[in-house]
Amino acid sequence: MQIKILGWAGGIGANLRTTSFQIDDDVLIDAGTGLGDLPLNQMTGIRHIFLTHSHMDHIAGLPLLVDSMFGVHDEPIIVHAQEKTIEALKTHIFNWIIWPDFSELPTKDNSSIYFRVMNPGDKVTVRDRVFEMIPVNHTVPGVGYCISTPQATVAFSGDTTTNETLWQVLNSYQNIDMLFVEAAFSNHDIEISKISKHYCPQLLGEDMKKLNHRPDVWLTHFKPGEEELIYNECVEAMPDFNVRQLSGGEIFRF
Repeated sequence: MQIKILGWAGGIGANLRTTSFQIDDDVLIDAGTGLGDLPLNQMTGIRHIFLTHSHMDHIAGLPLLVDSMFGVHDEPIIVHAQEKTIEALKTHIFNWIIWPDFSELPTKDNSSIYFRVMNPGDKVTVRDRVFEMIPVNHTVPGVGYCISTPQATVAFSGDTTTNETLWQVLNSYQNIDMLFVEAAFSNHDIEISKISKHYCPQLLGEDMKKLNHRPDVWLTHFKPGEEELIYNECVEAMPDFNVRQLSGGEIFRF
C-alpha cells in the first residue's frame, strides 16, 4: 500500500492544500483542494472516494473531479460516506444550482458518480485494502478511517475533538503502524477548538493517552500561519510519541 499526501492544511494560501490522501492509484480519503494537483492521467485512476464529513475543505475538489472525469469511464466513481454526508452533498452541492447532479448524468442508470452509504463500523474491501469507518466527534456527522492490509494498518482521525470511539476502535487492532491526526488550533485557541470540535495540542495530548499503540504520528489540518507553534505544542503534549508534521507530497509505502 502506498499513501500520498495531496492535501494536509487547514486552509489555502501559497502552497497550502486542504485534505486529500491518495491510496495507491485508485482511492482517495477526502477530496479537498489537494486533489487538484493530480495530473489528469492520474485522476482517471480514482475509482473510490471515502469521505470523512461534508465540510468544504474536505469535499471542495469532488465536484470538479467528477466533471473532469465525465465520459471517461463506463463505471461511476463510488463515493463512500455516511447518509447525512451524502444528503448534504446532494442538497447543497450536486443540486443543479451550485453544480450539476452527476448521479443523474448522463442518466440515472448510467451515472458518473454513485453515492454508497457507509455506517460507522462498516468495512469495505477494495482490492486487498480494508477500510473501516470510525465515528468521531465533530460539528457535523464525522468519521475517521482505519485502513488495513496484510502488511500494515494505518489510521486517519478525520476532523474531531475529544472522543472515546476513535481510540476504542484503534485499540481493537493488533497494531497501528501510522496515525494521521488533526490539530487545527494552538492551545491559545482551546475554547475555539472545543466550540468547533477540533483538536488543539492540549486536547490531543490528553486523548493520545487513551491509545495503547505507539504508531508514528503525523499531524495535519494546522491553521495557516500557526504551523510551527502548533507543531511545537504537540511535541510537548505527546512526549511518548514520534510526532511529525505533514507538509504535502509525502509518500508512505507499506
